[in-house]
Amino acid sequence: MPSVKSSIKAWTITAARLAVVTVMAGQLLGATWIEEPVQPRIDEQFEKQENIYQRRGARSYTANRGLARYSEVLHSGFCAALGSLGSSDRWLDVGAGEGRALLDYYTAQKEGTSQKCGGFGPRAGAVAVSIEDRRTKDWQEQAASLGDRLRYLSGKRLREYSLAELGKFQIVTDVYGGFTYTENLSQFVEKVLSLLEVGGAFYTVLPAVHLEDGTDKLGTWYKTELVDAVSRPVKVCSWLKRTSCTKVSCETMRDADEPTQLIEIRKVCSEAAVPRTNLVEYSAGSPPNRRFQLAP
Repeated sequence: MPSVKSSIKAWTITAARLAVVTVMAGQLLGATWIEEPVQPRIDEQFEKQENIYQRRGARSYTANRGLARYSEVLHSGFCAALGSLGSSDRWLDVGAGEGRALLDYYTAQKEGTSQKCGGFGPRAGAVAVSIEDRRTKDWQEQAASLGDRLRYLSGKRLREYSLAELGKFQIVTDVYGGFTYTENLSQFVEKVLSLLEVGGAFYTVLPAVHLEDGTDKLGTWYKTELVDAVSRPVKVCSWLKRTSCTKVSCETMRDADEPTQLIEIRKVCSEAAVPRTNLVEYSAGSPPNRRFQLAP
């Protein structure tokens, strides 16, 4: 029977070997996961954000961007993609506000005028989604004439709608909407991709963010930040390009007051999977300040 001293010596050698193996494994797999602390009282910021959504007047966020503005703040491929849609196709606009962009899209065809963005051929069906109901008299009149080809849904987050409620789309747009405001970035992108047909595309814009081309200036105040498992900065487009079954293209908005990324995500096969993000900071605003950490 081994002595106590020999048993302790054997245990010490084994522990030392395990420590060496653990260190080597860590070096092979990369830096150790360092989970960032979640901001205390973050739920209070969510409540403040809800109040911002309900504002009207001067202090509320912009809710009446037209199609011409969409052509300026979305990826350069958007207008051609919109113009290629046929009458059997569908367009979903997230964070649509008054739905002005959709109204402009239909008005151009009705009046027989040439629309620089989207052309003036057959019109696709369109659905506007907004947290709050911002429909105007103009919307009510157009919707009455178009029937179920033009729909407006409000009162819920995009993630709360089922596929049966919304259906599938060839184009999804988001201009300073859910992508800019959501507290769960990966879940939002995953939901959008689930609503896209294969071959369809998501067009969005993200202000005050690290740019893919690295042209943002030092000292910039970022409203959306991503960090990796050891808290190193990650660019949003670099993260999106890790999504399976997609082709991602990013452009920089020129002459913008803050570094702004124009994003196109094209779905190329059905099994899209988005790298997970965890929210660690959120401060209410228009838009809010957000910090996410990528899951290991």
